[in-house]
Amino acid sequence: MEAKLMQLQSFCILLLMVLGIIVRRRRKAHVRIMTVAMMWDVILILQIELSRSAILTATKALSNPLILNIHISIAVSTVILYGFMIYTGKKMLAGEVSIRSKHRILGYSTFFMRVFTFITSFWAVVPKE
Repeated sequence: MEAKLMQLQSFCILLLMVLGIIVRRRRKAHVRIMTVAMMWDVILILQIELSRSAILTATKALSNPLILNIHISIAVSTVILYGFMIYTGKKMLAGEVSIRSKHRILGYSTFFMRVFTFITSFWAVVPKE
C-alpha cells in the first residue's frame, strides 16, 4: 500500500507539471505551480528515504537490480535538473530573457526525466528486508 501511495503522489506531481507547462505564459501561475511540484517531489524523496532507507539502498549499486540503478540515476538527474530550472527561472524573472530557450530545453528535459522516473518506479520498487 505504501508504494501505491507514493506512486499516486508521483502521478499527481506529473499532473502538476503538465498544468505548469500549460499555463507557462501566465508567469505567476507557472512559477507557483512548478515550485509546488518540485517541492512536493523533494518531499516525496524524503518520504522514500525515511520509509525505505533509499540512500542506503542506492549505495548498494553493485548488488541492486539494474532497473533500480537506472531508476535512481534518472531520479537523481531530475533533482539536479531542478537546480538548473530554478537558476534559469530566477534569471528570467530578473529580466534576462536571453536565457528563455535554455530554460525551455531544460524544462522539457526535466519533465521527461520526471516521466521516466515515474515509469521506472513501477519496476524499481524493492520490498523491505
